[in-house]
Amino acid sequence: MKKKPIILGIETSCDETAASIIQENDDGSIKILSNTISSQFDIHKEFGGVVPELAARSHAEKIDLITKKAVLESGLKINNIDAIAATAGPGLVVCLSVGLNFGKAVAASLKKPFIAVNHLEGHALSPKLNSKLDYPYLLLLISGGHSQFLSVEKFGKYKRLGTTIDDALGEAFDKTAKLIGIDLPGGPKIEKYAKFGNPNKFNLPKPIINRGGCNLSFAGLKTAVLKISKTIRTKKEKFDLAASFQKTIEEILYIKTKIAIKEFKKLNKYGNRFVVAGGVAANERIRKVLIDLCYEENFKSIFPPLNLCGDNAAMIAMVGLEKFKLKQFNDLDHPVKPRWPLDKQAAFLKGAGVQL
Repeated sequence: MKKKPIILGIETSCDETAASIIQENDDGSIKILSNTISSQFDIHKEFGGVVPELAARSHAEKIDLITKKAVLESGLKINNIDAIAATAGPGLVVCLSVGLNFGKAVAASLKKPFIAVNHLEGHALSPKLNSKLDYPYLLLLISGGHSQFLSVEKFGKYKRLGTTIDDALGEAFDKTAKLIGIDLPGGPKIEKYAKFGNPNKFNLPKPIINRGGCNLSFAGLKTAVLKISKTIRTKKEKFDLAASFQKTIEEILYIKTKIAIKEFKKLNKYGNRFVVAGGVAANERIRKVLIDLCYEENFKSIFPPLNLCGDNAAMIAMVGLEKFKLKQFNDLDHPVKPRWPLDKQAAFLKGAGVQL
């Protein structure tokens, strides 16, 4: 019987140092042999956001230890690995460089194929780690650095239908948390605060809700939260603002996803799968709203498990496995790509002067 490939994935695009080893089962399902992650919340919380130089230093200190731990937990020997996949972008240059160079060094020392992985493609394929995922499908990628709708035609072929023209959704959650006075990680804590608040207390704006197709905008919402936060005096008002923000995001995503589904149907007459991935996909209220919408639209909703929504190396190994089977290997001089869109034909839609 032919041996199923074993892939080591390495991820250091932002503030998670991660390594994972996966293997494909005979039925095509994926077995996660190990998935180790070291977070940096304590390092960055006093700054209210990720400090690239501190993040890179932490990656450099931990990457060897985290990878050894992943190998140990897998029950394998390092030589059993068939290929090394490492995130090459997008992300913070100084952080990406640590994992990418480490992955190259491991590949060179073991004389194994090296695979450079697009972090966004990792999120796009993350549901394959625990479920069967057929093409084509509509993808909503919502994370700390990215918010976009994509039509995934097949592995390696993506068409962007909409994107944020300013802040990413995860960034909006974190900035709102900071304004309210909540420590990192902001997103999960906003959701917890929202459970105790009145979602109708503050009427927050929904930028470009009636224009721009399924493009998104969160900067104006963040500005509104900033103004209100200056008037807040009690814990109850913090709960109310968090609840109002959460509700506004749910409404924005409901409306924009409905438009994205309509656009997706124009491209894929018989496609009916909707994948939500990225760190914000762990938000329970957002999950419920989008699951309900899929029921209305006769779509099947697919989410990664909660522990695989945020940045992790298992999803990087997943892309590595797909590329390994296609023999899509990379040279050891492959560069870091701080900006690396999945749809290379899509226009860049950020900054002043964007026309919708």
